[in-house]
Amino acid sequence: MAPRIVDAGQVRLWSEELGDQEGAPIFLIMGANASAMGWPDEFVGLLLDGGHRVIRYDHRDTGQSTTVADATYDFADLTQDALAVLDAHGVDSAHVVGVSMGGLIGQLLAVDHPERVRTLTLALTGALDMGSTEEAPDHGERISRMIALAEPGADEQSELDRRVALWRELHGDVLPFNAAEYRRLEERAIAHAGTFLPATGHVRLGASTLPHGADDLREVDTPTLILQGSEDPFYPLGFGRHLAGLLPNARLRELEGLGHSIPAVMHSVLAEAILDHVREH
Repeated sequence: MAPRIVDAGQVRLWSEELGDQEGAPIFLIMGANASAMGWPDEFVGLLLDGGHRVIRYDHRDTGQSTTVADATYDFADLTQDALAVLDAHGVDSAHVVGVSMGGLIGQLLAVDHPERVRTLTLALTGALDMGSTEEAPDHGERISRMIALAEPGADEQSELDRRVALWRELHGDVLPFNAAEYRRLEERAIAHAGTFLPATGHVRLGASTLPHGADDLREVDTPTLILQGSEDPFYPLGFGRHLAGLLPNARLRELEGLGHSIPAVMHSVLAEAILDHVREH
């Protein structure tokens, strides 16, 4: 189907629906400052091969969605954006898959709108209270290198170089790193957005208070799959273990070597885990 622009009150959101209209809907929610193109097409294709209807969208302040001049919105607004996309596509309930910040939005949907969530997959994220079962490993050097890469490139090629360098840090040192793969991903994201300037509107959300916490998650009975990477510098394994301990109907799968990304080498592993979870419920 052709992309659909969703009217979500003060913002307009770019969205896309793919696959069998009669298939069970899988709703993909990307992480902070990332558009729908953050979901690699090859990975989405594996979900489509499972016979599903797949919906993805650009958060406000990313891709082709509205850029908000005064970014005073919060996570509650981003959750309402997600609901607006589901409504526009005529989806009463979906299998929700959220990565990183998208995992936080997925949890908020399950707390406040459980009737809209058939199953929940939370990947590379933490609980709403940001708790962990253990002291996080020291990724200080990697984080420092990422901070040093914060300045956008002066032109498209230098910006692509910067983004690939960031992905190298997020990817980790265990799985083989394919720079060309990440460059293609970012070329597609830039072409989609129509600018090489990076999205930054979600940075301030890191200091905002989430509207729910641990006690609310303990009341969520949505069947949940948690996918956590052993090399993730933002959400180490203790975050996934803490989240699994809060959700009464959750199963945790720890993936050796995976960082804070969705690399081609892990596409089939991640897609199969999601599809198995969806089929089970």
